[in-house]
Amino acid sequence: MLKFPRTIRLDPSDTFVFERAAEPGEWAVSGAFIYWNRDPATLGQKQRVALRSGFLGIDSLGWSTLAVVTEATEAERQAMIERLAGHLMDKFGAPDAHAARLAAEEEIAFAGSLCDHPPQTLLAVQRSVENGEIRERFRTLKPRLGAADADRLHAHASAFTFHEVEGDDEPADEVDLRGLIRTDGKTTDRT
Repeated sequence: MLKFPRTIRLDPSDTFVFERAAEPGEWAVSGAFIYWNRDPATLGQKQRVALRSGFLGIDSLGWSTLAVVTEATEAERQAMIERLAGHLMDKFGAPDAHAARLAAEEEIAFAGSLCDHPPQTLLAVQRSVENGEIRERFRTLKPRLGAADADRLHAHASAFTFHEVEGDDEPADEVDLRGLIRTDGKTTDRT
């Protein structure tokens, strides 16, 4: 069985942070190609968020913060390629159908290469632009083990840990979801 990423929405935040949020359950690709040859300084705030941390839903061309590893059939893979190739022709100026299909096959193959994990593993992306080049780092998001001495309510206070998929040999980031919540009603921007 083949594995590919699908968009997932754990809360409504994608509908606020992206210009267009992907629908949950769409097949997804990295989507970095949308920003090739674009100056990040000319992007709006929501476009910059998509550049930094979004997976592109193939159907809606909307963005998702997370994707989930999902099994797929060969027929579904072919449908992904055709759908993305159509978008590359209609919306992104591919020179012809053959070039669009080749580019779509490459994007779908890359998306599949990110899914060398058990089904239901969550994926996150972090992008930066360095010397005019888009650099992507992909991470898996796995449940964090509860503290042995904590009560049931607080045993999983920090719900997830990020693990490196591709990129530098840096220590894994640990995300404290509770620490991101402010009690004064304002949001916290943590970069």
